[in-house]
Amino acid sequence: MRDLPSSWKATLGTVASFAGLFGLLNSLACSVSENDTREVINQDDVITEILEEMPPSQILDSDSSAKAAVSAITILLGAAALLKPLLVASTLVVALACGGAASETAATLPPPTNPLNGPLAGNPDGHYPVPAEARAEDVSSPTHVIGTGTPESCTAEAFIQAVAQGGKITFNGGSKPFTITLNRPAKVFNDKPDIVIDGGGLVTISGGGTTRILYMNTCDPNQVWTTSHCQDQDRPRLAVQNLTFVDGNSKNETVYDGGGAIWVRGGRFKVFNCRFFNNVCASLGPDVGGAAIRVFSQYQGLPVYVVNSTFGGAPGFGNTGSNGGGISSIGVSWAIYNSLFSYNRAIGNGANPAQPGTPGGGSGGAIYNDGNTMTLSLFGTLIEANEVNAHGSAIFFITNDHSGTLHIEDSTIRKNTGGSWYELPGISMHSDTKRQIINSVIQ
Repeated sequence: MRDLPSSWKATLGTVASFAGLFGLLNSLACSVSENDTREVINQDDVITEILEEMPPSQILDSDSSAKAAVSAITILLGAAALLKPLLVASTLVVALACGGAASETAATLPPPTNPLNGPLAGNPDGHYPVPAEARAEDVSSPTHVIGTGTPESCTAEAFIQAVAQGGKITFNGGSKPFTITLNRPAKVFNDKPDIVIDGGGLVTISGGGTTRILYMNTCDPNQVWTTSHCQDQDRPRLAVQNLTFVDGNSKNETVYDGGGAIWVRGGRFKVFNCRFFNNVCASLGPDVGGAAIRVFSQYQGLPVYVVNSTFGGAPGFGNTGSNGGGISSIGVSWAIYNSLFSYNRAIGNGANPAQPGTPGGGSGGAIYNDGNTMTLSLFGTLIEANEVNAHGSAIFFITNDHSGTLHIEDSTIRKNTGGSWYELPGISMHSDTKRQIINSVIQ
């Protein structure tokens, strides 16, 4: 700049400063993952931190002719308060400029779910006896106790680390309900002890509308392979009990999709006395699903137990995905006791396989089961007011080899809407697939 007229130096210096500032803004926004965007733009000192990295003395030539440009930067520093709300308002634009999709930004995220307003866990009219194996696990001697007596002491990081280490996990956050919001999934490691997570009826785990909540996969090398038959191994075993799962979101998951709140493959899995509100997974696709839970490959074909749990349960609390608004699985058996599925939605379009010109999906408003030999057993369970675009407004139960069994006992299925191809009201299945219906209402 020393060979240019002084007036040019000032002008170019100012331009360089503006360019540097907005370059840093863009770099910061593009370097932050989509899951962290809200956290960054909510920091009170984000602009200050950016500007501290770029003081005017480092931007401009020390030549006295640049004083005018230094003055311009001083004015720019004073305008930081104006730039900060501009950054917040332009989050969507920045995401697009970085080449990303404008999927779940601060501007588009729905308000957090308040679990205190949601229905209780389980079907209030369900009283079917629960087998011993399906009951809650003993956590009287926990491996990890998260928190020191206050909700603030029960941090997301402590929860994620406890899950990674395995064992029995409880919480000490006081006597009132509280929520832990994650910015990434808690992941089970397959070489660690079996995991029981018990919220004591007080704890809600939230995905904040940006992330899946819990993940276990015996066939994921990143979580440690422990056998040569990862698709059929008895460990680890994962049980979640006395918890609420809200605002899980797996839309950004591309390898292991579905399972907005929980995704499981291998070992054994059990749900006891839990609630699932406003969890979401991919909105389109012929076989992706499980807005709340998606499961694969349970040991020796043994069932997933779901006991006294609620999926949705009231308007404004339902879970939503392409298929399986509540739960979804491939080749997995389920035994569901005294539970409630309502106001969940399968919003895909075109079924499975996808019809020409469609993205596919839209089946299984509450439950989506696909595969070969498997059993879906419902005991004391209510399924109502779920909705689909394609098939199975209550249940989509398709065994490709026409084997398997649908067992419905002391249960009610009613007022589910949408779709077509019904063998029974709300239930899409092959006509020759075995069914057992005992003391139940299906309408």
